[in-house]
Amino acid sequence: MATQKLYAGVKLRETRTRLGLTQKAFAAKLGVSLPYLNQMENNHRPISAAVVLSLAREFGLDVTELSAGDAERLVSDMREALADPVFAETAPPLADLRLAASNAPMLARAFLELHRAYRQSHERLASLDEALGRESGDTLISPWEEVRDFFHYCDNYLDAVDRAAERFAAPDGKLCDIEARAREVLAEHGIRLHYSDSPAIRTLSDGLLTISTRSATPTRRFQLLHQVALVTRSDLLDATLDLARFQSDTARAIAKIGLANYFAGAALMPYRIFLAAAHETRHDLERLADRFGASIEQVAHRLSTLQRPNEKGIPFFFVRVDQAGTITKRHSATRLQFARFGGACPLWNVHQAFETPGRFLRQLAETPDGVRYFCLARDVSKSGGAFTAPVRRYAIGLGCEISHAGALIYADDLDLANARAFEPIGISCRICERRDCHQRSVPPLERRLRVAPDRRGLLPYEID
Repeated sequence: MATQKLYAGVKLRETRTRLGLTQKAFAAKLGVSLPYLNQMENNHRPISAAVVLSLAREFGLDVTELSAGDAERLVSDMREALADPVFAETAPPLADLRLAASNAPMLARAFLELHRAYRQSHERLASLDEALGRESGDTLISPWEEVRDFFHYCDNYLDAVDRAAERFAAPDGKLCDIEARAREVLAEHGIRLHYSDSPAIRTLSDGLLTISTRSATPTRRFQLLHQVALVTRSDLLDATLDLARFQSDTARAIAKIGLANYFAGAALMPYRIFLAAAHETRHDLERLADRFGASIEQVAHRLSTLQRPNEKGIPFFFVRVDQAGTITKRHSATRLQFARFGGACPLWNVHQAFETPGRFLRQLAETPDGVRYFCLARDVSKSGGAFTAPVRRYAIGLGCEISHAGALIYADDLDLANARAFEPIGISCRICERRDCHQRSVPPLERRLRVAPDRRGLLPYEID
């Protein structure tokens, strides 16, 4: 496959502005002419390898930050939004979407916000009884989706919160006894810790923090650290929320829980120590879970957050789905982006994980854009801790682009060079470009259909 050219004019301008340099001074330091710099900043020319090296040498810039992470997300999200039938006659070509994501990312995000508001308004009007039962002051934007997108566009890495958790769990660079440390810090704030056989996972009342023994040990430790974040790092969490500018108090409250969860995971698995262990174990999830007293899901999620500038881990995607195929958690530091609405591709191995509990499933997959991935899936069903308590059933997927697969122990005996070993997968049926997929559930909204009553193939229609 041809090497993709790097267009990162917005990030280049942001770097220059942050350094307080004029275009002339910036061009001089990069060793290029002023017109050439201007063309790169406006995405009329790609950033050359010489400029990338100069950015690293002159300014210590982590050149991976120039990659099109946000642009890829925006393009994927806009493609899905534009697959809406309302755009059937006016949908712009893919090249235009890439230009918008690269040159005008704020405009692209504004379009996505507008489409989301339209979509939710349309769904509410379709159920008039429900709409009339709501108060007029309700926001049209789902707080849950707003928070999900906040973490999505933060690359699922929050530097200030991550470093605060690292200082808490490893103040001298070594992992401390995290439970003893948490108990000590909570006691300093007048909070006592108690474990009991309670159906509620965690409760704080009158200075007594009660954590249920019905939960698995990793869950108990995580909930303990979650409370530490709320009690001892509330100012930091609130400052982060202020910058996010959520549109409702509900979204802000949900996001605060998410930030406290982020702190808990980062404290349970401090960045530098965890990154070193991941490299040492070759990303063996079971060994990492045992070493850090975490669950498989917590380890997989933490691997997807290792995006600290100049200290990045492998760029992973991470997703959790329920038995209906609905995505309940999603993040991607890769070019693979998940559908904002609906479920994931049925050909993806994460759906098969429910059929083989306790086992890791491996898959070599290729998306319609020709990018190849190594995918790992496993069920992570969670017991309620009692016979009468319901079991929550989920499966997780973790993966990376095939160029990184050699660093994963799970890929050791796979034929990564065999093109026939890669299974075709997509994002979701409604925007998938594949014409001959035997598992297609709905027609692609971007294509015209031909229906021939006297001929039937895999599908009852043909896609132009």
